Amino acid sequence: MGMDTAKRFDRIVAILIQLQSKRIVKAQELADRFDVSLRTVYRDIRTLEASGVPIVSEAGVGYSIMEGYRLPPVMFTREEAGSFVAAEKLMQKFTDRSLGAYYESAMYKLKSVLRGKEKDWVEALESQVSIVPGQVLFNEEVPNALEILFESIAERKQVFLKYESLREENPSERRIEPVGLFNENGFWYILGYCHLRMDYRHFRTDRIHHIARTSMDFMLEHGTMDEHREKREEVEKTKVKILVEKSVAKYIRGGRKHYGFVSEKPVGGQMEMTFMTADMENGFARWYLMFGDYATIVEPDALKKRVADILKKSQEMLAG
Repeated sequence: MGMDTAKRFDRIVAILIQLQSKRIVKAQELADRFDVSLRTVYRDIRTLEASGVPIVSEAGVGYSIMEGYRLPPVMFTREEAGSFVAAEKLMQKFTDRSLGAYYESAMYKLKSVLRGKEKDWVEALESQVSIVPGQVLFNEEVPNALEILFESIAERKQVFLKYESLREENPSERRIEPVGLFNENGFWYILGYCHLRMDYRHFRTDRIHHIARTSMDFMLEHGTMDEHREKREEVEKTKVKILVEKSVAKYIRGGRKHYGFVSEKPVGGQMEMTFMTADMENGFARWYLMFGDYATIVEPDALKKRVADILKKSQEMLAG
């Protein structure tokens, strides 16, 4: 079997697996995943049909496998089995208790189809991999927050929250329509339409004091998470320039993208970094304070004043 033939065989098998993983799969999805032309995808689909796989195709919609058709589980490679370990550790530490328990149950089912050597590979890794999150991601009193939110998004049902925002002394009651969830700067956030504020809001999962299902359907069509995130990127931004000592600059490169990083260039013994930030007042100013003794604000003056105000208040708190 030639190299091209082997690659095509692997691709066709992978296409079959993907067709079994979703109700509808678009040809463009397959072309993008395997980096091939649509013509190649059409040819591979015809090959699967010729081999007896009952594929239903609809112009402008996509492909699906006839209901009831399933192949036995496909064996996992050693490397794929090893990746389960990292995924399991992440699910245990970066999701709430309820969702983590469901994943643990699913892992037992995955492990049950592994060959003996792959089981040994996974077992050898499990006790040697440890993941520790940098902060508390969920309120321990609300162990099933993600489970309820996932269910709400899938079934388009509103949820009830008791939520503690930064500016409120006591948790407020909210009824929201969750649009989606995302992880940013080490925290989980819900993007949802809040009926109290009558607008879209972000809710941090560790500030949820209570969450409950409701029987109320969504009242609005919300679009996709990507659409909302793109709109967020379009809000008015402030240009910021800072000079950071080169010895420190390399240590902040991982986090700067969250604050609107645009470019950098060397200036003497320092790095000049330019940002376009949507939240200079709190997000950027407080991030800057993490390394502020190694950096100088070039512009704007408003950022210098904001940082000075935060430091002054901190000194007053320490003195008191």
